[in-house]
Amino acid sequence: MKKETTTRDRILEAALKIFSRKGYLGTTTREIAVGACVAEVTLFRHFSSKERLFEEVISWYSFLPALKGLLPELRDRDYRDALFLIAGRFLGILKQRRELVRIVQSEMHRSPRIREIFYLFTDDMFKTLASYFRELRGKGMLRDVDPEYAARAFLGMFFSYFYREEFIADRRIKKTELDRAMKEFIEIFVRGTLQETGHIRHGSRRRSS
Repeated sequence: MKKETTTRDRILEAALKIFSRKGYLGTTTREIAVGACVAEVTLFRHFSSKERLFEEVISWYSFLPALKGLLPELRDRDYRDALFLIAGRFLGILKQRRELVRIVQSEMHRSPRIREIFYLFTDDMFKTLASYFRELRGKGMLRDVDPEYAARAFLGMFFSYFYREEFIADRRIKKTELDRAMKEFIEIFVRGTLQETGHIRHGSRRRSS
């Protein structure tokens, strides 16, 4: 069992590197197998097709696993602190997976299947974050906003910022710039979603003067 897990991890790591360099359309399963030091038949024992392997790479190395892992921790955090944690982790993964993001964005326009994979993945990510906003809304902490639209707005503004600076402007964002962007965007978001009566921490109400 341990050997199979190790082999699977090696295949995923090799696939990430090669997909990030050559794209989905330009990569062959043979290249990935060589990169993982396994026979191609072994690759197909773990992943039934290149498409399936690509789906697993997107799922495994994306923000989604990190977001799911963050949810329990968010419940005990101040709202702004929680948003900073989400945004910081999201931007960090985007920067870490920069080339994969670039490839996926480029090839979505040429491959309906890649577009479908990306759509399903982002839909799952929005629903996961929406569950956090839905919980806060249920506690009366947030205004009567749609949780899924809130999730789309929150992640969308950071992705738009990252994409413009890293790909359109073709420059690497500095940490000081990221920190300022998070501060400004989060303040805008908080003012648009937090109840005016105000909640500082989950389950606590701001005392009236």
